[in-house]
Amino acid sequence: MRKNNFGSKKRSRSKPVVKGRNNRDGSKERKSRESGQSGLHSPINKRDKVRNKKEEIGVMRPFNEAGIKDIVDREDRVEGRNSVFEAMRSGRPINKLFVEKDSEDVLILRIVAMAREKDIPIQYLEKNKLDSISQTRTHQGVILEVAAKEYVDVEDILRIAEEKGEKPFVLVLDGITDTNNLGSIIRSAECAGVHGIILPKRRSATLNATVAKVAAGALEYVQVARVTNLVQTLRALKSEGLWIIGADMDGETNFQDADLTGPAALVIGSEGEGLSRLVKAECDLMVKIPMKGRISSLNAGVAAALIMFEISRQRG
Repeated sequence: MRKNNFGSKKRSRSKPVVKGRNNRDGSKERKSRESGQSGLHSPINKRDKVRNKKEEIGVMRPFNEAGIKDIVDREDRVEGRNSVFEAMRSGRPINKLFVEKDSEDVLILRIVAMAREKDIPIQYLEKNKLDSISQTRTHQGVILEVAAKEYVDVEDILRIAEEKGEKPFVLVLDGITDTNNLGSIIRSAECAGVHGIILPKRRSATLNATVAKVAAGALEYVQVARVTNLVQTLRALKSEGLWIIGADMDGETNFQDADLTGPAALVIGSEGEGLSRLVKAECDLMVKIPMKGRISSLNAGVAAALIMFEISRQRG
């Protein structure tokens, strides 16, 4: 218990006296000057130092935790001019290239040219943004996101169905940008017997380390293709005899009542926007999941799983 140095009369804590507090501060300052000590060593300043130290620790702790998380999420990134250049030359599967804006470095310009030749999506960022996504902080103006698995062509997916003697069962994802959703969908697709998944090169999550982790091993058994134009791909699938089935909350038929036994490409849109207008126009059939609650839509991964397993059930 701290001893009161301001006289024997006790003051109420509920009614602090301003005058007494001023006297107390003045007394401490005089005492400090008389003893030859600076005000920095007073108990008040010591208490401030401790409080400031605690605040520093409080700030540092979440920063370190975030730093650890970033390292885990960025296991699939290659940084630095030479490392990125060699990774691209080696033919590794690649998701995206991040480049510093207005860079005139000769090697970076060669990397950009290679990316364009290979039709790899390129995103130009300010240096501070590159710094924020960099794990090593020595990115030298370029970061490469490599894929957890090599992408295939759409023809490879159709060939898998043919080799198995089964009607093609393809899943097409339109605007699924959340990596956890994509990983969950891949896992459900493998269990439902989907022959392959088609993603657009833009406005879509990619096969990174997070997706592979959420998929829990299913990515090793599911083929994934990336296409530049989703609408043209749907038209090509139609020419191969597949029915394009879109999932939409305003669909005309409940998914359990529709005939889903034929060769089909199931199209799932994003949770916020659903299917894009041009993609919806290519669908031969629009199905919906009947809802009884107050929430109007399901998580994209859950909706995809429900319809995929209904297709699997109808096929027997």
